[in-house]
Amino acid sequence: MATEKENITTQMRKGMLEYCVLLILDRGRAYASDILRILQESEMIVVEGSLYTLLNRLKREGTLVYDWEESPKGPPRKYYSLTPEGRENLKMMSGAWDELASTVAKLREQN
Repeated sequence: MATEKENITTQMRKGMLEYCVLLILDRGRAYASDILRILQESEMIVVEGSLYTLLNRLKREGTLVYDWEESPKGPPRKYYSLTPEGRENLKMMSGAWDELASTVAKLREQN
């Protein structure tokens, strides 16, 4: 059974996952496995199924698109990239993050 701390951490990560994925795709198009690897290297633990669910939702919403590329090993790969709408969403999320981070920093300083 998960501890209360693990539950809190999981919920906070879920809230940040979309922003983190958009930040990664802002660097350039990426294969889902690469996105997952970058998240894990950044210590953002995410289940593969959650990532695919998020990528599919963002595609439906017009935030990202994908294209297929032949792979030298195995089947073609689906590469994701941001749409202009996705870049605008990222810009708004970055502004919201800056405001939240500032607020939290101020509150922590007061303790």
